[in-house]
Amino acid sequence: MNHSASSDAQQPVSAATDAVVMLRAVNRVAILTLNRPDALNALDLAMVRELAAHLEQCRTNPDIVAVVLNSSLEKAFCAGGDVRQVARTAIDAPHKVAQFFIEEYQLDHAIHRFLKPVVVLMDGITMGGGMGLAQGASLRVTTERSKIAMPETRIGLVPDVGATHFLRVMPVEMALFAGLTGTVLNGADAVYSGLADVSVPSASLAGFEQRLEAINTERTQASAAEFNEYIQGALREVFASSTLDSNSAPIAVHEPWISTHFDARRPVVEIVASLREALKGAPSDTERTWLRATLDALLTCSPTMIHVTREALLKGRHMSLADCFRMEMGIVVRTVEEGDFREGVRAHLIDKDRRPQWRPATLEAVTREQVETLLHSPWSEQNHPLAALGHDD
Repeated sequence: MNHSASSDAQQPVSAATDAVVMLRAVNRVAILTLNRPDALNALDLAMVRELAAHLEQCRTNPDIVAVVLNSSLEKAFCAGGDVRQVARTAIDAPHKVAQFFIEEYQLDHAIHRFLKPVVVLMDGITMGGGMGLAQGASLRVTTERSKIAMPETRIGLVPDVGATHFLRVMPVEMALFAGLTGTVLNGADAVYSGLADVSVPSASLAGFEQRLEAINTERTQASAAEFNEYIQGALREVFASSTLDSNSAPIAVHEPWISTHFDARRPVVEIVASLREALKGAPSDTERTWLRATLDALLTCSPTMIHVTREALLKGRHMSLADCFRMEMGIVVRTVEEGDFREGVRAHLIDKDRRPQWRPATLEAVTREQVETLLHSPWSEQNHPLAALGHDD
C-alpha cells in the first residue's frame, strides 16, 4: 500500500505556495521545494532555518523514507547564498555575520550525514550554497540546463559550504581549476568530474511524482540499511529512467590542459606563467580559447583569495568533512570582516561595474603573511562555533 500526504496524520503538512520552502509528501517521500524566485533561490538565514527545520522533521518522522530537494523554478535550483544580504549585515550588524554561515554549514553537514536517501535535482543554476545543499545528497541529478560552479573567488571569498571537502572527488588538478577559476560546468561535466551521479533530460523530471507513486515504500527488508538501499535504488530508477550522454563533457577535452597547468606543486603565480607560456606557442583555436578564459579568471578574481583557495583546497584533501567546515568558517568570517568580500559584492552584484578594487591588486603582491592570517582560525578549537560538528558521526 502506498501512502500520500493526506493519508497519515504524521506526514509533513503541505506548506503554503508562497513559502520560501514548500514541503509535501508523495508516497512517503518528502519533497522540499525551494521557492524564492526573485533571488533564484539564493539562501538567506530564514530560508536556511526553514530547510533545517523541515529536514529535521523528515529525519525523525518514521513515515518518511526519503527526501527530494528541488526548485519551483526552471532557471535555477539554488544560485548560492544571499551574499548581498551578508554584505549588508557586515556593514549594519557585523556581530551577526557569522550566524548565517554557522547555520548554513550545519544544514549542509546534516544533509551529508542524513540517514535516509536524499535526492537533489540540480536543474538550472546550482552554485555556491546550492552546491552545499546538493553535494551531501545520495543521488545528485543534473540536466542539460544545469550550470554548476563554485565561483566564490570572483567575489572575494573562498569556495565554502564544504567545497574544500567535496571537490576532492576530482583529481587535485581539476579541483584546483574548478575552485580557483569558478568555471561553470554543465550537467555532463558534473557527472564526468564526480559532482553528480546522473544527467537526465529536464523534460523527464516533469512526471517524477507519478513515478514516485509507483514505488513500494512498505518496509519488507530485514534491516534499515537494506531498506534504505532498496529505496535508493528505486529513486534512481525514478529519476534516471532516461539519461544523457556524459562522454561528451567539455571538461573531458580540457582535462589534459588542466592537468598540465594546475599541477598541485605549482604556486598560483607559476600556474599563470604556465598558461601565458602556452599562449605563446601555437595552440589550437579550442585550446587558445580555454587558455585565455582561464587566465582571465585567475587575473580578475581576488588575488588574495586565489592564493587562500589553493591552500585551503590542498589542506582539505586531508581533513574530515567537519574540519573542512570549521576551516572554511574561519576563512569566510575573516574575509567578510577584513578581506575583499564586500568589494567583490559591490563590483559584481550591487554597482555591477565589474571593476573590483582588490587589495592587494595583483597575485604577485599578496604576501605569505596575508594568506596565513586568513587561514588562521579566529577561534580556539574549543570555542569554535562549529566545535560540536561531526562529533556524533
